[in-house]
Amino acid sequence: MNDRTSAAPPVLDVRDVTVRFAGLTALDGVSFTVTPGSVHALIGPNGAGKSTCFNVLSGLCRPGSGSVTLGGAELTRLAPHRIAALGVARTFQNIVTTHGTVADNLMLGRHALSRAGFAASALRLPGARREQREHLARAREIAGLTGLGAHFDSPVALLSYGDRKRVELARALCLEPRVLLLDEPVAGMNAAERARTVEVVGEIRAELGLSVVLVEHDMGLVMRLADDVTVLDFGRPIAHGTPDEVRRDPEVLRAYLGTDAPREDAA
Repeated sequence: MNDRTSAAPPVLDVRDVTVRFAGLTALDGVSFTVTPGSVHALIGPNGAGKSTCFNVLSGLCRPGSGSVTLGGAELTRLAPHRIAALGVARTFQNIVTTHGTVADNLMLGRHALSRAGFAASALRLPGARREQREHLARAREIAGLTGLGAHFDSPVALLSYGDRKRVELARALCLEPRVLLLDEPVAGMNAAERARTVEVVGEIRAELGLSVVLVEHDMGLVMRLADDVTVLDFGRPIAHGTPDEVRRDPEVLRAYLGTDAPREDAA
């Protein structure tokens, strides 16, 4: 295991982040803090700015103003691979891997942690072979943790949709992140697959002690997993709090339902 997993993850702090595209404001002064070891959900209607926020956190988009810090490190001007090296890993909503075996895909996630140079690996020097065995063993552990242990040597193309989505999750975990960004991890899954993925996310959070930032439309999943929730609407943060606090917030009800909050005596 990489040494950085042995300590508590640092605070991820987003402060007054604004992103504009050709006059369109995608994010408008967004701020929130991800407490170490917590699950922090970003929710909101379609077009609220959730994906743009994830793109800022992972380095795919640079904000016009504001800051994102991980511990003492400023992330907003770093390339994606440098942010990944600091311990931020991301899954994507629509990418479902189909090439190679589960082992092949997880070893791709280990590549960034390799210390052996290209020449040593190509020549299969003893140190490079030993490191390869260690990475393979760790990849197998992560496969087991994400419910893919029995499929470790199986072609990904033969797996169910839910298992292929979990390959994406396991590959992100192979980077040994301190902060894991999950972009709609249960999108397209059936009820059984969603339930299993909820279990897996809860287990990896408990086992690895990492922080999780979650974008998800499945409110049942959010209510079960999240410690804190930030709600976006048209790029603006409109509510922060626990899942129970947020789902009762009048602004959230208006954003999602287009209606006023229910009266206290209407329960």
